[in-house]
Amino acid sequence: MSSKPRPAPVTILVTRDGMGTAEPELAHKLAGTYFNLLELQDLLPQAVCFYAEGIRLVTKGSPILEELRSLEAKGVRLIVCGTCVNHYQVAEQVRVGRVGSMKDIIAAQWESEKVITI
Repeated sequence: MSSKPRPAPVTILVTRDGMGTAEPELAHKLAGTYFNLLELQDLLPQAVCFYAEGIRLVTKGSPILEELRSLEAKGVRLIVCGTCVNHYQVAEQVRVGRVGSMKDIIAAQWESEKVITI
């Protein structure tokens, strides 16, 4: 009997439009590979929080929407900073995750045993 993997007490913070400080194409490729490998290896965090430029990864046109949808389908909470969504005026463009508040992001961090920023 195979059991569904449960998310670990880990929260990942995404603060950039991609991973690292590389040019956008490489930064997006790295982020896509990172999230894809987490899902494939069943290394599921309990939450991924997107804020600042990181919210661009959950909006229309993001090259990693499928990877994020796969994680969400496996029970990973994707929390998108509402203040950032309003600042960048992209509310209608959010395609994955749930728009929340800084209180939601803080709660996810405090519920975790480990917080990783990418």
